[in-house]
Amino acid sequence: MAVASEEKTFRSYTHEQGATYAQNRRGYHPNLYKTILNHHTSTGGQLTTVLDVGCGPGTAIRELASHFTHAVGLDPSEGMISTARSLGGVSSTSEPVRFEVSTAEDLGSQLSSPIPDSSVDLITAATAAHWFDMSRFWPRAAQLLKPGGTVALWTGSPRYAHSSMPNHAAIQAALNEFEDQHLKPYMEPGNLLGRNLYIDLPLPWTLAQPVPDFDETTFYRKEWNNDASAEGDEFFVGKQTVTLDLDTLEKMLGTASPVTRWREAHPDAVGTERDVVRMIRREIERLLHEGGVEKGKEMVTGGVAGVLLMVKKRA
Repeated sequence: MAVASEEKTFRSYTHEQGATYAQNRRGYHPNLYKTILNHHTSTGGQLTTVLDVGCGPGTAIRELASHFTHAVGLDPSEGMISTARSLGGVSSTSEPVRFEVSTAEDLGSQLSSPIPDSSVDLITAATAAHWFDMSRFWPRAAQLLKPGGTVALWTGSPRYAHSSMPNHAAIQAALNEFEDQHLKPYMEPGNLLGRNLYIDLPLPWTLAQPVPDFDETTFYRKEWNNDASAEGDEFFVGKQTVTLDLDTLEKMLGTASPVTRWREAHPDAVGTERDVVRMIRREIERLLHEGGVEKGKEMVTGGVAGVLLMVKKRA
């Protein structure tokens, strides 16, 4: 069973880094939120309080808050929470979203006004659970959830260079080689959990000390765009295949935690032609030109997979 190590990269983000992350990370498609809310309510879940864990700059909780009376976002990074507070958000009753600094393992237990036990209807984590110590998260989540409450965890992962792109096979091979050569040393177990779409994410009944509060028979898993048999609706904002100019691609890649760690290890290369993202960009440019794309018209098209896991606390 894969176990995530404690995440330190995003945790140390400043307000400025949090703002850059919020600007360059894609949000999630309304269909994803619809799937979560429909499953939650159709299985008896209520819409009073939602708690988003590892909320970052508040991307997911701002979308979910409008369906709940109360909404709380927690993140261990003061910089991320500072960004989330500056961006704001309101609940269905126009109550401001509450953003607090807390780990996924504490879930607000150290706050001056802790979240009451058995008070939360839905606990979510958007592209974050692979950094949690799940052996501590699950018992604390069970403590906070109402009977019949729900946990929803999801993440996305790049899958391929799309066949519609000139020289796509060579670009895919180059991306794979570049990742193995430059970024793999800076990947942590959490990165691999996310890339594998949470196949090995520890669940309440797979822990060394299982958490019986959760009902394994309620476990729900849905994948998007992982293979030819996957369902066809959207996971991220936009279509299953994403077309980007290379400036946007470079900014998005810069938000990845292995890239952040690479840059911390190579500070003199950041912002130069020796920067890891710039090197990836230049190789893509070369291969696009080789495939007949004119200079100044370089675009990349890729496929992105997603997964959603949901489980209920026993009523």
